[in-house]
Amino acid sequence: MDIPADLSAGERIRLLRESRGKTREMLASMCGRGPDWLKKIESGERELHNTSLTLKMAAALQLSDASILTGAATPMTVPTGRLEHPGMPAVWDAVMTRRLSPPPAGGPVNVADLQRRVDRTWIQWHSTGENRTEVSKVLPRMIRDAEAAVRLTTGEDRRAALVALSDVYRLTGQATAYVAPAEMAWVVADRAMSAAQDADNPAAIAAAAWNMGNILRETEYPEEALRVVLEAADLIRPHLDTAPDDWRGVYGALQLHAAVTAARDARAGDAWRYWEAGDQVAKSLPTAYVHPSTVFGRANVDFHQVSVATDLRTARAALAAADEIDPDSMPSIERRARLWVEVGRGHLQRGDRTAALHVMKLAHEIGAETVQFTPSARTVIAELWRQAPRALRPEAAQLAEKVGLREVS
Repeated sequence: MDIPADLSAGERIRLLRESRGKTREMLASMCGRGPDWLKKIESGERELHNTSLTLKMAAALQLSDASILTGAATPMTVPTGRLEHPGMPAVWDAVMTRRLSPPPAGGPVNVADLQRRVDRTWIQWHSTGENRTEVSKVLPRMIRDAEAAVRLTTGEDRRAALVALSDVYRLTGQATAYVAPAEMAWVVADRAMSAAQDADNPAAIAAAAWNMGNILRETEYPEEALRVVLEAADLIRPHLDTAPDDWRGVYGALQLHAAVTAARDARAGDAWRYWEAGDQVAKSLPTAYVHPSTVFGRANVDFHQVSVATDLRTARAALAAADEIDPDSMPSIERRARLWVEVGRGHLQRGDRTAALHVMKLAHEIGAETVQFTPSARTVIAELWRQAPRALRPEAAQLAEKVGLREVS
């Protein structure tokens, strides 16, 4: 349909919604939000900044180009499905074909050895640029072994096995993010939480909540994500004075999670308040401390300062914070790559496509699969491919091809 060029994004959304015969309640529900939220979007009281939410709304309105919603000059292709990874089928099989009959008893289960395997795999996740490929090779057996360990143990051994199982499912959630079908993502997050609750271990519950919050936030349920991580923080807070460092580490990770969630919802005051709470936790821990799975620590707090500022669209503050960071202080390759993605987003917000392309190439060199399978990174690269300065277009096109964008855009 012809849409007048002078219409605002909210007016465009209302026009398209009504032309499709959808009520405000119907469209909001398809986006995972409430009708009051959509009413504010359509009236112009609230802006639609979130890229993934824009794409979800465009898909609900049966659009192939989301720029029709926003009025932007640059096309924004609406994806039709999940990204693909060759390791996904085996992991899917391990998760979704859970055995109902008890596993055969094969002697005593060494739960401590199982936990060591899980811990080594978390290290592997953070220490390689091809982390999804490498971890997906060992996940199927680890899932089955952890499930069997829970069913073959009793007492304290079973509680320890449940903690290990929760860790395995949290790792599965990380390794399959953005490539797993939605139904599997929810199954994995729920099993991680259920195992932690059955173990009655506050630190494991808090870590599972951090994982659940990721799923909720990325599927556009920010209020639920914030509720989950804050409830988990309340659960673990009474133990902090006497708890091991890793309990405080996961508590700090929950604060940073809340900070990013609030920032993406344009709640600047709350975002910085949660970030400062995480900063205080980091100051209470040894300088070199890093949480084994969430990588919470001094460096991660600093990295999140950049993320929060970028999500709040305060690019100048984000880039200023990034200038003060030593990326090598972060042991996680994945997190270092994501830092440069945030810096690339900041440069793009300021219109500096040359700098954005430079740092996105650096991000890809550091963590190829992190960039390839992270929607925000793909969005930046897609825009660079379409709008890079003429002299840089071959480089931008090459990067787009490396992450699989040229064949779908």
